[in-house]
Amino acid sequence: MAVTVSLVALFGLVLLFLLRSKSLGYGAAFTAAGFGYFLASTGAAGPINQLAAAVIDAMQQL
Repeated sequence: MAVTVSLVALFGLVLLFLLRSKSLGYGAAFTAAGFGYFLASTGAAGPINQLAAAVIDAMQQL
């Protein structure tokens, strides 16, 4: 059975882990979240989604 996880949830967990381990400050986490939010509304969202899908498909073939 295949389990799928949203990339948003995955990146959210990574940001949370970095904040908890004090490897990332609150300002940098806010900047990263804001960048992702605004990037999703640009024309770059389509190619980024295609790239992420290609990487995930390639990992499944390993």
